[in-house]
Amino acid sequence: MIRLNGVTTTEGRVIDVSIVSREEKTIDCKGLTLLPALIDPHVHFRTPGLEHKENWVTGACAAIHGGITTVFDMPNTKPPSNTLERIEEKKKIIQEQLKQADIPLHFGLYLGADKSHFDEIPRCKGKVVGIKIFMGSSTGDLVMDDDESLDECFRLAAMHDLLVAVHAEDEALIKQREEEFRTSTDPKVHSVIRNDEVAFRATSKAISLARKHRARLYILHVGTKPEIELIRQAKKEGVNVYVETTPHHLFLTIDDYAKWGTKVQMNPPLRTKEDAAALWDAIADGTMDAIGSDHAPHTLSEKSQPYGKAPSGIPGVETTLPLLLNACNQGRIALSQIVHLMRERVLSIFRMPPNEDFILVDMKKKKTVEEKALKSKCGWSPYAGRLLQGWPVYTILKGKVYELA
Repeated sequence: MIRLNGVTTTEGRVIDVSIVSREEKTIDCKGLTLLPALIDPHVHFRTPGLEHKENWVTGACAAIHGGITTVFDMPNTKPPSNTLERIEEKKKIIQEQLKQADIPLHFGLYLGADKSHFDEIPRCKGKVVGIKIFMGSSTGDLVMDDDESLDECFRLAAMHDLLVAVHAEDEALIKQREEEFRTSTDPKVHSVIRNDEVAFRATSKAISLARKHRARLYILHVGTKPEIELIRQAKKEGVNVYVETTPHHLFLTIDDYAKWGTKVQMNPPLRTKEDAAALWDAIADGTMDAIGSDHAPHTLSEKSQPYGKAPSGIPGVETTLPLLLNACNQGRIALSQIVHLMRERVLSIFRMPPNEDFILVDMKKKKTVEEKALKSKCGWSPYAGRLLQGWPVYTILKGKVYELA
């Protein structure tokens, strides 16, 4: 039994809590707040084929240090997870790596939508958390950019009651704008090429398809004000659409290119302060459904290449919660909203049963994000040097206590 003595609830009550466990452990929780463990619905742990960037040993360690005990992993690996056989093989590899790490992380996998493998959609029902569609190019080569294929994918997803998660960027417009700005080597041009219109066109198309086929639509890493306004209206009209944003779209803007360069290059790219404000407004009014880290690590040497060669993506699974706790201390978000966006709503959208995992956070603890302390294999962060107040100090996963440094 794990005994938490004098722990504070999100409502501010101080209570004693007992958690079923094979361990016998008592924790003095004076000054600590108890939260249910969180879910990160959007990670790239890079297995198989890209383990030099991350694997499930380092990824799981990073997750529990961020108060995350459940993750949903994306399919753009090598090879991509676009068949049932590859999904099952990936699960075996993950289980082996989690055993090696001694971290029994909960996880779900996405099936990568592939116009050559539509027959895999019904085969994977009950085996995956959803179907991932890359409407615009990103890491890997899973791109579905023609209207006929998109329509068929939405139709099949609705028929088999599978959630459709989309990376909403219009590939044709990206190609057009890449040609227009091909001579620029300034990393901030990334946000110019993949501008608001690139995102808006794809998001609008995805919503139209969800409306047409009555599909359940989950729009990933939304970062712009026009998208939020479009999604808010679609929700009012009864479209079954859910929206996720990321910590980097909440806490970074195009101004951060000046300091970080290609390190803060990601797809979709950084946006303006006005866009970030619209995301916070969407959290406040309930339009926002989830926050996913879009943890997409690359090595420092890869990210240090000039624009045009550097890959897109940044790490984030272990810094998402500290960033949000710091924002909570600043009065920008409530603890209950963090739990709603990173657990309760995700459980509902993905139709998952709750678990009995917990985290203990110290809302007064101040610590600077240090790259040497990060557990992700990539070993760097665009939040390095930030002093944050509010950190997880214990994660309790399947009755096992992990004390976080």
